[in-house]
Amino acid sequence: MRVAEAWRVALAALRVNRLRSGLTMLGVVIGVAAVVMLVAIGSGTRNEVERQVEGLGSNLLVVVPGRLDFGSAPAASRLSLSDVDAVTRVVGDPTRVAVTVSSGETVRAGARSVFGSVQGVLETTPQVFVRDLDRGAYFSSADVDTARRVAVLGSSVAHTLFADRDPVGQRVTIAGTRFRIVGVFAPMGRSLGVDRDEEVHIPVTAAHRLYGTDRIDGIAVRASDRNKVSELGDQIVAELSKRHPGTDFSAISQEQVLGVLGNILGVLTGVLAALAGISLFVGGVGVSNVMLMSVRERTREIGLRKAVGARPRDIALQFLLEALLLTLIGGVSGMLIGAAAAFLLAGVSPVPVAITWWSLALAFGVASVVGIVFGVLPARRAARLDPVVALRTE
Repeated sequence: MRVAEAWRVALAALRVNRLRSGLTMLGVVIGVAAVVMLVAIGSGTRNEVERQVEGLGSNLLVVVPGRLDFGSAPAASRLSLSDVDAVTRVVGDPTRVAVTVSSGETVRAGARSVFGSVQGVLETTPQVFVRDLDRGAYFSSADVDTARRVAVLGSSVAHTLFADRDPVGQRVTIAGTRFRIVGVFAPMGRSLGVDRDEEVHIPVTAAHRLYGTDRIDGIAVRASDRNKVSELGDQIVAELSKRHPGTDFSAISQEQVLGVLGNILGVLTGVLAALAGISLFVGGVGVSNVMLMSVRERTREIGLRKAVGARPRDIALQFLLEALLLTLIGGVSGMLIGAAAAFLLAGVSPVPVAITWWSLALAFGVASVVGIVFGVLPARRAARLDPVVALRTE
């Protein structure tokens, strides 16, 4: 029997029992759609995390006290501005070094108030991190040197406190101290789970006076070259360890952050795909059961074909193609439904999705394998039927 003729007969056999064929394909459709949709969610989430990390700036290196190992307790910061000066000497360019000392505080303007993250920083922050201003200007090195009480508001903080009015030149109260607004950040949204529009930046020296401390929570450095990030991190850690014997420090690069997050999201995507694969397995079992039932119902037909010269391999090929056709039609339908559902989810919710070619190829390939694997048993059973016994079957 020619393959083209076998495909035609297989398609005709499926048309005879449209309802049963449709119900059989439903399990495959659901499984493939689930694979495509869940992998799209996992891939989209991974792309969004990478975009947010890379959006912080290029060639970034963050230095914090303690070792960043799973299960390790957070270390109290012993960093101070003198340590920042030492790090600046290692880097060789003060414009590529930024610091942070932060605290959650209530910011007030008249009768309105908002709770935000008040961060004491250097004037170099917009150069080290990617932060654009919507209006006004950032504070200067002179403001840091004199601990001037000036502030730059995040866009949501400015909107909550001043609505449509221009905040520049106005005053806000932070922890009982009045600050003059010199600028407002452009909207940035959330980054790694933190709403960057709820930040308020003040000079680090003013933050020290406000909080009654001289600590620095962390130091950020922008390397001049991506290839020098690791080397620069080792040099900074060595300098800080020399200044603070017995204290551990960690230097984390963007590549390390992306690597850890990528591994976590990769495992999550794999788990989701495996769960969806269970649906495909169940669908394959349904295909096998229906094909076995079809063999039983068409026993006389099989006997007649063998009586007129059909070989066992022709009978096996016929039933194998029918199983394969069921799963292929279900696979293509599942891919279309899964992609449509993913885009619909992205349109009505903040969940990011990304349809990748390999997820479609994986779903199609798995559907094909399911059809072949679960079609082999019915095909072999049909091929082994004795034609005389088959013709006698009522």
